[in-house]
Amino acid sequence: MFAFQSVEKPILRGKWRRKFGREYFILKRKFHWLFSSVKYAKVDKNAHLPFSIKQHQSFLLRPLKDVDMYLQHNKVTNLRLAIAQMNQVVIHPGETFSLWRLVGRPTASKGYLPGLALHNGQISSDIGGGLCQLGNLLYWMLLHSPLTITERWRHGFDVFPDVNRTIPFACGATLAYNYIDLQFQNNTNNGYQIKLWLDDEYLHGDLLCSAPTSHQYEIFETDHQFRQQPWGGYTRHNSIWKRITDLQNNQITEELVSDNNAIMMYSPFLTGR
Repeated sequence: MFAFQSVEKPILRGKWRRKFGREYFILKRKFHWLFSSVKYAKVDKNAHLPFSIKQHQSFLLRPLKDVDMYLQHNKVTNLRLAIAQMNQVVIHPGETFSLWRLVGRPTASKGYLPGLALHNGQISSDIGGGLCQLGNLLYWMLLHSPLTITERWRHGFDVFPDVNRTIPFACGATLAYNYIDLQFQNNTNNGYQIKLWLDDEYLHGDLLCSAPTSHQYEIFETDHQFRQQPWGGYTRHNSIWKRITDLQNNQITEELVSDNNAIMMYSPFLTGR
């Protein structure tokens, strides 16, 4: 049963504190990359693993209230640049995948454009904005695999009402270079590979493996609820679970993935949700 947690009203940090704090954590992560003993996965354009474990796609140009569509079109450019740096990455047994270590810092000099970004739940734009869509797609595929997620940050705000939602709330992964990363480890005996591509409508992903899968994965939510906090705002809560079926003996196990609490930036009683 979900244990309801009260959510404190967010604290707004000053501009300079946010800037210098961000750069401190970026530098700290770079030192870790340089001096840790972690073996990181690399792109291998010559590798083509044969077995598809999970495919997923997400709509590129989703109309959002009070968001200029040029930010969505810029996001497509940003996604194209990012996936070019990580498409066909192979994660061998014992290796760790780090999204930001592969993609690098998104800058204007590399061709990245201002895209949709969220700061303390408020809509804004930033160079390289919109890459959270890539994190969301990867995280959803990873949940349908035996790979071990070692770093994932969830959105602390629920910014937009559900429109054509196809997966449970709180199954995404937010990103910010480079200290808010998406990382996972391959603790299996098989190799894995990620393929990514864009067409006119969707961002596509395919998680591949060197051996056929022996398990089936289902992701579901429980205890979904809205709450009003003492400070006046509304919050959204649920629990995400993974149901694993062993295809050899049909044994079923269930694992708690996460308990989620998010501050809502809209009324939960809007019509048409």
